[in-house]
Amino acid sequence: MRLRFRFRGIPLLATVVVVAIGIALGNWQTRRAEEKIAVAAQLRERGMQAPIILGAGGGAQQDDRVGTSALRGPAHPTEYRRIRVTGEFVPTWPVFLDNRPHAGRAGFYLAMPFKIAGSDRNVLVLRGWLPRDPREYGRVPDYATPAGTTTVEGIVVAGAGHVMQLGTAAPVKPGAIVQNLEVSDMARASGLRLEPFLVQQTGPQAAGDPIVRDWPAPDTGIAKHRGYAVQWYALAAMAALFFVITGFRSGRKQVE
Repeated sequence: MRLRFRFRGIPLLATVVVVAIGIALGNWQTRRAEEKIAVAAQLRERGMQAPIILGAGGGAQQDDRVGTSALRGPAHPTEYRRIRVTGEFVPTWPVFLDNRPHAGRAGFYLAMPFKIAGSDRNVLVLRGWLPRDPREYGRVPDYATPAGTTTVEGIVVAGAGHVMQLGTAAPVKPGAIVQNLEVSDMARASGLRLEPFLVQQTGPQAAGDPIVRDWPAPDTGIAKHRGYAVQWYALAAMAALFFVITGFRSGRKQVE
């Protein structure tokens, strides 16, 4: 039996619209993925650059040494650059960021201000991850803080990451357990002059130190955009295939 295709104007128009939208959105998601690939390459390049040495000399720059003013403003020009800061921790202002799991265990990120040597400014340091006590929800873990002048090495980040806020946000105060923390909130609560970025402290875990510094890699969302692109292209292909199949079915019924 010879196949016969029944051409219908309205279904054709609807199919063209759906296919065009699917292809356009698929192309858009593909471009977004390509942009994120470029961003990931830029971040890798920053990670390989010489570390920034945060000094107290204002805007003076000398080799890889910069003053604190060079890092103020938008975080993105120096985000994910390595950094080295000398000064002292402010041990009276620890804040614990809740709902930060690691290796399948519940825990906190420990955030603490760090006073820059020779300056009246501070930088908020994410010292690492600490496990939660499964027997007592509100109990914070024990940890040690270096006394006196020390040097912290880490990565510049724009924020500590956001999690879903459960209930009313707790006030920022010494020893507080909070869901999320902004530098501006910490500066306002503590009265300290804080740089507008954070430092993810890096380095090996010392013997007996419960603080873990195994930071997750930044998620640029490349896989997500690629997945969305595949879905939109698949929608366009399915719409075209559906039009062809229903056209042949309608043609067969006319013959019968």
